[in-house]
Amino acid sequence: MSTVGGIEQLIPDSVSTSFIETVNGSHQFTIQGYSLAKGMSPGKFIQSDIFSVGGYDWAIYFYPDGKNPEDQSSYISLFIALASDSNDIRALFELTLMDQSGKGKHKVHSHFDRALEGGPYTLKYKGSMWGYKRFFKRSALETSDYLKDDCLVINCTVGVVRARLEGPKQYGIVLPLSNMGQGLKDLLDSEVGCDIAFQVGDETYKAHKLILAARSPVFRAQFFGPIGNNNVDRIVIDDIEPSIFKAMLSFIYTDVLPNVHEITGSTSASSFTNMIQHLLAAADLYDLARLKILCEVLLCEKLDVDNVATTLALAEQHQFLQLKAFCLEFVASPANLGGDSMLD
Repeated sequence: MSTVGGIEQLIPDSVSTSFIETVNGSHQFTIQGYSLAKGMSPGKFIQSDIFSVGGYDWAIYFYPDGKNPEDQSSYISLFIALASDSNDIRALFELTLMDQSGKGKHKVHSHFDRALEGGPYTLKYKGSMWGYKRFFKRSALETSDYLKDDCLVINCTVGVVRARLEGPKQYGIVLPLSNMGQGLKDLLDSEVGCDIAFQVGDETYKAHKLILAARSPVFRAQFFGPIGNNNVDRIVIDDIEPSIFKAMLSFIYTDVLPNVHEITGSTSASSFTNMIQHLLAAADLYDLARLKILCEVLLCEKLDVDNVATTLALAEQHQFLQLKAFCLEFVASPANLGGDSMLD
C-alpha cells in the first residue's frame, strides 16, 4: 500500500490484461445463373465453398426459394453456417448483397452493428447458422441492381471472438528479422568461396556446390551422388536461357523470386508470363519444389486468353496437373473465351 494525497492506493505485485477482440475475414460468393436456381423448392440451398476465418471453417447458404415453406417462395433466405467440428463458437457476422450498378447501395444485414445490444452470436455445433429467412423479397430482388446478367454477388464477413492475455514484458530486446536470404545472396554476388561455374550461353555464373546440393536433389546427385562428380568445376548449360538460370540461382540462395521486370527489362504482362513459364520449366528440371509451386500460382493468377494455350502446353509437357486443370477450367468457361472454346 502507498498513500497519495492522503488516499491509500494498492500497488500490485503483478499485472495482466485480457484483450477481447475479433479475428475478421470475408468471403465473396458469386451465383451465376440465378434464374435457373428458382424452383428448387423452399428449404433447398446453394452452398459456397468452405472458407476459414479465425481458425474455423464457414460456408454461405443461399436459399433461392426461401428457407420456410410458409413464405411460399416470396423471399430469398441467406445464412452463414459453421462448417467445423467445434462447439460454442462466438462470432459476429455481416451478410451483404452487392449492388452491381456501381452506386454502392448494398443490402447489408450486420451483426457487427448490434454487438453492444446482445453480444456476439454463439454457434453451438457444426451446422449452426446465423442469417435471415426473409433476407429480401424475391420480386424486389429481380427488378433491382443486386441482380445483373442473371448474377448475384454475396459478401460475408465473419468476426470470431478471441480473448488474448498479456502480462508484463520482462525484457525490451527487439528481435531482428531474419536476413539469412540476403546474406546468402551477398555471398553469391561476391563469388567468395565459389567452387563451381556454369557456362550459360555467353554468361558465366559462379556458385557453391554445398548450397546448390542443399536446395536441389538434382544438384545433390550431380555433385555428391554415387555417380556424381564432386571434382567438376565447370558445367555447360545448353537448355536454359542465361536470365532464367540467373533467376533460378537467386531463388536457390534467397528462397524469394527476384524482380522479373528487372531481369526481363520489360514491364509488359506477356514478358512476365513468358519468364515465369521458362522459370517453371527450369524449376522442374532441377526439382525445386517450392519454386515450381510459386510459378504455378503466378501463372494461374496471370492466366488470360493470350497465354492460356502456351501455359496449357507447358503444363501438359511437364505434367503440372494442378496448372493443367486450372487451364482447362479456364478454357471451358464461356465467360473467359467469349463463348468459343480454344480447344475446338
